[in-house]
Amino acid sequence: MSKKPSLSHELTEQLRVREGFDLASFDRGARPGLKGGSSAAEDLLVEQGGILDELQEKLYAHGRSGGTRSVLLVLQGLDTAGKGGIVRHVVGLVDPQGVSIRSFGVPTEEERAHDFLWRIRRALPQPGRIGVFDRSHYEDVLVARVDELVPPDVWESRYDLINDFEAELVAAGTVVVKVALMVSYEEQGERLAERLERPDKHWKYNPGDIDTRLRWDDYQEAYQAVFDRTSTPHAPWHVIPADDKRYARLAVSQLLVEALESLDLDWPQADFDVAAEKERLEATRR
Repeated sequence: MSKKPSLSHELTEQLRVREGFDLASFDRGARPGLKGGSSAAEDLLVEQGGILDELQEKLYAHGRSGGTRSVLLVLQGLDTAGKGGIVRHVVGLVDPQGVSIRSFGVPTEEERAHDFLWRIRRALPQPGRIGVFDRSHYEDVLVARVDELVPPDVWESRYDLINDFEAELVAAGTVVVKVALMVSYEEQGERLAERLERPDKHWKYNPGDIDTRLRWDDYQEAYQAVFDRTSTPHAPWHVIPADDKRYARLAVSQLLVEALESLDLDWPQADFDVAAEKERLEATRR
């Protein structure tokens, strides 16, 4: 008799970046904390959906009742790592009215006229909501560094600015969940090839993806620096093996569940006389 698939209660700790983390030796095809294969991950994600949905509804009700708490999910990863799949298959499990999703590409002229965090601050989730950044302020120490968009002293100074910014968010009541989806070089090549082979995937393909792939080692170095410099006690990084999309989605859903559970929210109490309203309703029945 086969054992029921399960997910370790220690998954968050297993994925959390700690001192000495080495991206170069990280197994991107692993499934830490999962008992069962890829299909088991898909089954468990369905089960997680109900839990996630109720927790998100509590958060939304909290915000509607004057609460100040929120959650920010930061998604980073190279092209084909599965960020869009997380948005569709994980964030898509909850009520969309309680979610705000933003993606940060090349800054506009207006955004370039301000400091690099200006556009980020404007996109933060309102109380009661889950905010999702599909790419984020970390582009300013990844792409900006690798493509030499700004001088080294500029991107170098941004690590501390980011740490201060995230500490400010946490102090104000936002739980910051930082996720880096790490796909292997071989798997990325397969996914890019699929996009070229399938007409229904052509819209996802960008010739610039190959330019980025040619800088693979530079990006790995830049990501290592991000983990070394910005994985803090108040906003740690979690690195997800992303060669198995279904596992990656399950892992991120678990991180979100734990983030929402950490808020320890109850349903808001009624600000009206429940008994009196029941009587009024009963009086309307025919």
